[in-house]
Amino acid sequence: MQNIIKDIDILPEQEVQGCEFTTTKEEQTGKSKKLYIESYGCQMNFSDSEIVASIMKKNGFDTTASFEKADVIFLNTCSIREKAEQTVRKRLQQFNHIKSQNPSLTIGVLGCMAERLKEKLLEEEKLVDVVVGPDAYRDLPSLVMSAEEGNKGVNTFLSREETYADISPVRLNSNGVSAFISIMRGCDNMCSFCVVPFTRGRERSRDPYSIKQEAEELFEKGYREVTLLGQNVDSYKWSPQENNKARLNKKEDAVEQIVNFSNLLEWIAKIDPKLRVRFSTSHPKDITDDVLYTIKKYDNICKYIHLPAQSGNSRVLKLMNRTYDREWYLERVQKIREILGEDCGISSDMIAGFCSETEEEHRDTLSLMEIVKYDFSYMFYYSERPGTLAAKKYKDDINLEVKKRRLQEIIAKQNQISLARNQRDIGKVQEILIEGTSKRSLEEWKGRNSANKVVIVPKGDYKKGDYLKVKIVDCSSATLFGEIVA
Repeated sequence: MQNIIKDIDILPEQEVQGCEFTTTKEEQTGKSKKLYIESYGCQMNFSDSEIVASIMKKNGFDTTASFEKADVIFLNTCSIREKAEQTVRKRLQQFNHIKSQNPSLTIGVLGCMAERLKEKLLEEEKLVDVVVGPDAYRDLPSLVMSAEEGNKGVNTFLSREETYADISPVRLNSNGVSAFISIMRGCDNMCSFCVVPFTRGRERSRDPYSIKQEAEELFEKGYREVTLLGQNVDSYKWSPQENNKARLNKKEDAVEQIVNFSNLLEWIAKIDPKLRVRFSTSHPKDITDDVLYTIKKYDNICKYIHLPAQSGNSRVLKLMNRTYDREWYLERVQKIREILGEDCGISSDMIAGFCSETEEEHRDTLSLMEIVKYDFSYMFYYSERPGTLAAKKYKDDINLEVKKRRLQEIIAKQNQISLARNQRDIGKVQEILIEGTSKRSLEEWKGRNSANKVVIVPKGDYKKGDYLKVKIVDCSSATLFGEIVA
């Protein structure tokens, strides 16, 4: 998998695939109107767009891949970075020309940027008709209808209960092999650099029976990999008493119980050995030995953990309000290696130049990377976000050039480690799941191994969704190259 190296602001910990922008696919089911969605930011946003498409489909909309054909345009936005918000504003300006030629066009801003700016978007961006936060998507059809009558609308209510558990997502731009399943929403971790608790609300877990049902339906449709999504999956917890919700799958006759993340992983893994299970994101303070032993128990739970460190220095981690220190983090990594082995993939997020970080503390981050030996990382320099605890409590006092230089040192270190980790795989036989054609050649497949590394192989007589045994014969710092083993 490619290292995502961006000389920009911090990212949410869910952005483990490095995706930043997607659009909708073309759908022709005879609906009277067309919906176009652009999604920015993290995997959770892309998952939310699938929920939005499902809600709108039930209210007379097919999706379109061309905004010129659309009756409604939604931008599902991210606020974790200033650049993401700037990109959306520029995109809205581009849509202004289309709206001037087609006044009946409805344009909406959804997601975290909508939640952060609320009515300001209606005031500042005259072409925006609808502003809706992450917990108010069920209100979209009525708001769009109202906008069509000339009334602008906003709903940024943050819920303590909404999980969209009863909505079957429309899989946008799906490869037909891999799919996201949202298992929880919101976040209770008040990391000082992060806007997510303010834009997505308090943490709440989704009914596990509905999660299992969604995974089963995906497998029946031919999907062979699901990724369980949450701001902090390790804190997943559901019980019929606390959540006060009836099971959605009435066929289940299991004893009502408290379900934690380890239980949920096992439930999904047992659906079928041919269904791969991934998850994101783990928080170092919450990942338990029980989760690690569950991963070890089932071959179809991928041996890969995204475990964001953010910094290798305990003082800086305390300023970040990460609620763990360097020693705690290293103990968790040691336990991962002990239980799951040296080949388990581990990735991280790193922030260079957080408030008051010294050169010595920066070197602690580099030394942490050397000790852990991440397979890849997402690396950024710190940029202050309005409304966060860090913006209120700390001075952003590291010079931009110093931030950039420290970031480049982190990038160089990770590239060195990534290459060494990939070289360890040469000569090994691994199982990959074919996801699609390689971007570099129509004669090659792209797949991933259990450790979430991209593997390129010759096509042969195989198809998407097949599992292949491959021998790794070469590598770069970003990719493995293999030969199919008969």
